[in-house]
Amino acid sequence: MNIVAAAQEDYPEILAVWEASVRATHDFLTEDNIQFFKPLILKEYLPAVDLYCAKDETGRIHGFLGVAEQNIEMLFLAPESRGRGLGKLLVNFAVAELGSVRVDVNEQNPSAAGFYEHMGFTVVRRSSVDGQGQPFPLLHMELRK
Repeated sequence: MNIVAAAQEDYPEILAVWEASVRATHDFLTEDNIQFFKPLILKEYLPAVDLYCAKDETGRIHGFLGVAEQNIEMLFLAPESRGRGLGKLLVNFAVAELGSVRVDVNEQNPSAAGFYEHMGFTVVRRSSVDGQGQPFPLLHMELRK
């Protein structure tokens, strides 16, 4: 698996990975929520971060990572690629190569919070709503020194 900078041509496949990942892991989101976020992901969120893809030898994207200002803003894996060390690979890349020290995690996604805790992050505070003011509480986590 190679981690490479994403190009705009990768966006449709990245969006497909995002949607499949969200459907597999974010059971607190409704179909309306997913449809609300899709255009935002594509048109606003992807261009706003330093974006990297994990691609196999055929060029297929198995996961992606977005970082801004030392914050992991997004990390999503294709469902069939979970549990194979890819998330760890992407987080280690974010920390070692991009200087990431923070991540926000949906509180309603305990497996993600547990993953980041395993990777050395700890909860430093909680917000009752997400960045859009939606009722999806966030755990603000920082890498332990």
